[in-house]
Amino acid sequence: MRIGIPGKTCGDCTMCCQILDIPELNKPPGPFCPHCSAKGGCAIYATRPKVCRDYECDWLRERDLGPMLKPSRTGVILMEEADTERFLAVCHPDRPMDWLKNKQVFEHLKLLARQGREVIAKSGSKAWRIFESGRWAPTE
Repeated sequence: MRIGIPGKTCGDCTMCCQILDIPELNKPPGPFCPHCSAKGGCAIYATRPKVCRDYECDWLRERDLGPMLKPSRTGVILMEEADTERFLAVCHPDRPMDWLKNKQVFEHLKLLARQGREVIAKSGSKAWRIFESGRWAPTE
């Protein structure tokens, strides 16, 4: 668990353990990681794979993302894509449009696009680009 902003913690949120692809553990997006504790947290935290160590939840890091945007409430993980300028909204494969259904999430994504960021919503193998106008389209 990383603590970024005072008062913000993972708590019982385990969305990253479920939604993210973890190749080192052969864990696809969707099912929970086998090391995810039912009470929250990682049973192998000290030795977790690099992809898990490198992951940073934007909700924990950004002061302007309020409690209504916590991943466990929205079903959407907000994050920077490693080694790129892309911003990602990652959803569970069974709920691929949660990024669009939650008005606060969608408004945040449009704001980032208006700031010149490349914004991508992902769910499993599907992806959509969000444009500053609010228009969105599947990526190729």
